[in-house]
Amino acid sequence: MLIVIADIQIRPSDQHRENVLNAFRKITPAVLQDPGCHGYELLMDHESDVDYQTKIPDSITMLEQWQSLEHLNAHLQTPHMQAYQQQVKDDVLDVKIRIMQKDLVS
Repeated sequence: MLIVIADIQIRPSDQHRENVLNAFRKITPAVLQDPGCHGYELLMDHESDVDYQTKIPDSITMLEQWQSLEHLNAHLQTPHMQAYQQQVKDDVLDVKIRIMQKDLVS
């Protein structure tokens, strides 16, 4: 099982943020039906005043779980992901993707 963390840097403005959030809300049901998808959720900084929290302005994090790299690659080629990328291309500045796995030492 792979855990994907996608850090998405959005252009500063409420409108850009809403455009990206709405695009994710629209594609999430389809992504959850993609073969090999075991989880797909959008995360944002919690609003708090604690001094130990690091916040990254104008960012969204996607936390995804995929059965394999092949399933993840197939997901990235789906029509709904291609449409999403076109829909938010003017709203997103950068995307950094980490592909993680749980500790395999037993």
